[in-house]
Amino acid sequence: MEKVPLTVKGFATLEAELRHRQQVERPRIIQAISEARALGDLSENAEYHAAKEAQSLNEGRILELESLISRAEVIDVSKLSGDRIKFGAIVQLVDEDTEEEKTYQIVGEPEADVRSGRVSITSPIARALIGKGVGDTVEVNTPGGGKSYEIVSVRFQ
Repeated sequence: MEKVPLTVKGFATLEAELRHRQQVERPRIIQAISEARALGDLSENAEYHAAKEAQSLNEGRILELESLISRAEVIDVSKLSGDRIKFGAIVQLVDEDTEEEKTYQIVGEPEADVRSGRVSITSPIARALIGKGVGDTVEVNTPGGGKSYEIVSVRFQ
């Protein structure tokens, strides 16, 4: 099995979602199935079918979360240091065309969220940044075309 790198925060988020799905969602869905079953004919019971679908989706996500958690390699980013970009680094970049500043943290795939500034270690931008340092320029092929960024700072927290 392949290990999944995660930050401490990302691991805690996955564990919290798993607990919620097991302790809150699962009983709620079981109750909904029970109530729908009491309404009678199951072949034409939309509430029953919707609850069974929700149960299937919830159980699938529980299995996925259990798998991720069992394969997690938790990395405490606060204990990392250095001037080279690696997993967990918070990188400040400047787009060389627009002068727009962007800040990204390189995280594990399950915790990536570009809108929050967390990019997956497997993303094109993270792969281009790994091993680089302040002052380096990186070329990134994006769906919208090539982009060129200068690395302004690298920090770990």
